[in-house]
Amino acid sequence: MSLAGNAQMLRQLQKMQAEMAKIQEELGEKTVEASSGGGAVRVAVSGHLELKSVKIDPAAVDPADVEMLEDLIAAAVNEGIRRAQEMAGAAMARFTGGLKLPGLF
Repeated sequence: MSLAGNAQMLRQLQKMQAEMAKIQEELGEKTVEASSGGGAVRVAVSGHLELKSVKIDPAAVDPADVEMLEDLIAAAVNEGIRRAQEMAGAAMARFTGGLKLPGLF
């Protein structure tokens, strides 16, 4: 490969790296919401898979049945993570043109 070809390839790689960094930044700013128990527990999860908030309807708090509340929280968080992963996957699909690359979401 010629020197000009190498320089062009380096520019393309730098552009791709910048686009990937932009997507990562955008994902960190976006959140998805999920709920369980008919909305008794609601969570927000960022595109970086960070739990941002948990809202619990006071009616869901029964001291005699803490296990049910724990299950509702786990279900809502797991659904939020699944949705955040789907959001990240869709963002990466736009970046890769639908090509599945190992290690990228």
